[in-house]
Parts: sequence; C-alpha cells; structure tokens
Amino acid sequence: MPIGSRVLALCLWAVLIAAGCLLASAPAAAQSCSLSITPLVFGDVDVTANAQVNGTATATVSCTGSALLPVGVCIELGSGTGGGTSAANRTLTNGANQLHYGLFSDAAASVPWGSGAWPAGGASAVGFNLTLSLSGTGSRSVTVYGRVYSGQATAAPVTYSSSFSGTDARIRYGLLSFLLGCDLLTVIQSTSFTVSANVPATCRVTTSDLNFGSVGVLAAPQDAFTTLAPTCTNGTAYQIGLSGGLSGATNPTTRRMTKGAETITYGLYRDIARSQPFGDTLGLDTLTGIGSGLAQTSYVYGRVPAQATPSPGPYADTIQATVTY
Repeated sequence: MPIGSRVLALCLWAVLIAAGCLLASAPAAAQSCSLSITPLVFGDVDVTANAQVNGTATATVSCTGSALLPVGVCIELGSGTGGGTSAANRTLTNGANQLHYGLFSDAAASVPWGSGAWPAGGASAVGFNLTLSLSGTGSRSVTVYGRVYSGQATAAPVTYSSSFSGTDARIRYGLLSFLLGCDLLTVIQSTSFTVSANVPATCRVTTSDLNFGSVGVLAAPQDAFTTLAPTCTNGTAYQIGLSGGLSGATNPTTRRMTKGAETITYGLYRDIARSQPFGDTLGLDTLTGIGSGLAQTSYVYGRVPAQATPSPGPYADTIQATVTY
C-alpha cells in the first residue's frame, strides 16, 4: 500500500476515535417531574349519625428525561393549613370550629401518609420508582385515602377545609431508588390541593310508646308520660310537633284512642301540669329547642280525662312526631 494511503487510514481512525469519545461523554437528558393532586372532597358529613366518612383524591406524578431512565419519587403530605397532631389526626377548620380526619396510603386507613418535612406527623412519605418509556416520558397515579372520624357529634354545621401547598404537598425525586431514602432525592417540586367537608344542619328524633295502663272505670283523670329524644347538630334550632293521631284531631287535648267504633278521648301536653297542649302548629304548640349534637331527652305528658267508660278492651292511637329545623 502506498505511503499516502497509510496516512489517510490513520487520520480516519483518529477521527472515529474522537467521535466515539464525544458520544460517550454526551450528558443524559436531565429528568424533570411534576406533581398534581385532585381535591379531596368528603361531601356532607352527618355528625349526628356518629359514623366515619371516607373520601379519596388522586396524586399523579409525571416525569420526562432519557429513555428507560429510572427515577425515584417520594410524595410528601404535610399538615395543611388546618394543622394536626399527627398524620392520622389532621384538622379541617372553619374559624374556631374543627373536624378531625386522617390521610392514608391504603383504603383500610391503617398506614398514615406523612412527610419528611413534618416530623411531628409521625408518618413516612409514599415512594415508588418510575421508569421512563422509550420516548422519555412516564407517569404514575396513586390514591390518597381520607377518613373523617366518627365521635364528632358536637361539630358545628359549617363547611370545613384545609389547604395544602409548598412543603405540605410536594415530591422529592432523583436518579436513585426511593428505597435508599427520600432524603437522598434532592430535587423538589410542589403543588397545591384542598381537603373539604360540609356538616349540614341535621335533626332526627326517636320516640317511646305512651301507655296509660289498665283502668276499670274512667271516673277520674288518668295520667302517664313518655319520652322524645331529638338529636340535632350543635346550635341548630328545632321544633317538634305531634300529629292529631288517626282521628286527625285538630285540638291536641281531644285526640282519640279507638277500639272498633268506640273511642276514648285523651290529650298530650308539653308540661307536667298538663297546661300546655302538644300539637303540630309551628310556633304555637310545638316543643322547641337548640341542638347540642347529642340526644336530648324531652317528655310527653298524657292525660285521659274523666269520661263515660266504653266497653272493656285495648284502645290505641298512632301519633307521628315531626322535627322541623
């Protein structure tokens, strides 16, 4: 081979080596991740029912970078503006009013969801590894489980909320497995979302039967009493009315118990002296009160006045109690 040809071959080899070095030293595309979380809306919470209420939100992490690049991610949720004593006992607020709830990573509400930025929360962030696709993108959604606890019957009927942003709603990510520890993931990105619940004004009432017992002759008044137990949200004004019975009596003191075509007249009253009739005309002869969130015992006083005694046997009537609030 001519000398000139050998020189050309060496030069081409040198160029190829240089090109290879350039390719090997080219940096990978930097990964970039973002977090979004949908609002967690518990909706109406009837605290007088003394039952827990569950809700969910969705947290989505979206990343871009080099193809097939593994990215470690930790999602951190702090206390929110409502605060809380722990991740399992956060607080929704409306002024001085509070409603307690927790955020969890499982539907059974056994694993609280916390943050490294909130050590007092006593719970860890939720982490995972995300491998980007051939196109250099990837995303993953996880469910945030929320629970408003039972046992808050005295909560006021208002709308409660807590807002999350900054260190209270963020991800930490990087080119390490999250299993090595969230603190080693040094890139941070925040988002914002809200948690809310509404406690509506609510009332319910339970009743007990009124039994005048056995009476031979109705020559003198026969008295008896029973109880009503209204349960209304704290601070809710209510009125309880009693219907006129099966006979449709418009006068609360002349209701009728029946046995076939025979009747016994009786009355229902709001006071032990039997001077205040108990009817269903709002603002006139109903029982009024202010709810505390707990059952409140009230009394219904009955009287069978002296009257001609019908034939022996059981006499009965059915009264409907209605609570208006």
